[in-house]
Amino acid sequence: MSPETPDRIKFRKQPKQERSIHRVDVILSAAAQLIAEKGVSAMTMTELATAAGVPIGSVYQYFPEKAAIVTALFDRHAVLVQQKTTEVFAVVKSLDHAVDLVCGMIDWYYREFRGDPTYMGVWLGTEMDQDILRLNIQHSNRVAEIFLTGIEAYIPAGSEIDLHARTQLFSHLIGASVRLAVMSEKSLAVRMLNEWKQVIRATLFAEPSAGEAIGTAQ
Repeated sequence: MSPETPDRIKFRKQPKQERSIHRVDVILSAAAQLIAEKGVSAMTMTELATAAGVPIGSVYQYFPEKAAIVTALFDRHAVLVQQKTTEVFAVVKSLDHAVDLVCGMIDWYYREFRGDPTYMGVWLGTEMDQDILRLNIQHSNRVAEIFLTGIEAYIPAGSEIDLHARTQLFSHLIGASVRLAVMSEKSLAVRMLNEWKQVIRATLFAEPSAGEAIGTAQ
């Protein structure tokens, strides 16, 4: 989280002692359950305190408002995705191999979050709050940077691909496509992701045509 992140979506007080860390975990676990059941907008801080079995003051001791709780839960998902991306793209052997790994990541992403109702609730919560949405975009850009680091050595000299722009674009689109699949009926979800992977295979490292290059320069 950058220094520019608004205080309203950060921990008011970072838990350091084992007892306080445990209390925060209890609060976040209760929040995850409530979000899975009813969504972010319907959850109240008072209800959360009751579900967590802690005084309302304990909730506010660590979280200035509900958005900070959503941020903390979102960070857990973001860390998991970034760690997996780092692990996967540390072993790239070629651009074709990189595309295979991207398609494998899509399958992993879908499987990981299909059965996690909290994920969609938290993500929808990020969409409703501009400050948290910016964190979501930063996360997506970080995933793109990890991928770019893994493939840079295999990009041929003279390539006209704007890799920085393209990898960030695909990172955002992959996240959006997986969320659409998670919210869809299973058989349709699989078909949509299969179609999306075909698009990725055809376009991820496609060189721009002469007309496209000229149009961009203008």
